[in-house]
Amino acid sequence: MNFRTKAQKSPEVDITPLIDVVFLLLIFFMVSTTFEHESQILIELPEATGEEIQREKQQLDITINIAGTFFVDQREVVNTEMETLKMAISKAIGDRGNIPVIINADARTPHQSVMTAMDAASQLGLTKMTFSAHKPALE
Repeated sequence: MNFRTKAQKSPEVDITPLIDVVFLLLIFFMVSTTFEHESQILIELPEATGEEIQREKQQLDITINIAGTFFVDQREVVNTEMETLKMAISKAIGDRGNIPVIINADARTPHQSVMTAMDAASQLGLTKMTFSAHKPALE
């Protein structure tokens, strides 16, 4: 009697269901994830054609040049750190309280520098802020 032996197949793992589950998880995470859009505010500070405002005796001038350097009442601030700017503003206002703040920024000043000046002033309790603008040149 001659018995033929069948060639035995090695056991295999079917990975098709695994691939299906991975794709379902991928789709789930893609749909349920929220993306945070980071954007830069690209603006050119406008020129204004309004009336000139009379300067008050007690006001604080913060000037920011194109490089982002701060000047508080025509005195240059050592660096652009928030704490340094707050100390300079605090020293300039002394005990005068909530005086008006005028922010003079070059049209090409980085927006972050303007926001830093506004944040520093508001953290010190100064709420009356305005921006200065220049009249457009006649063509």
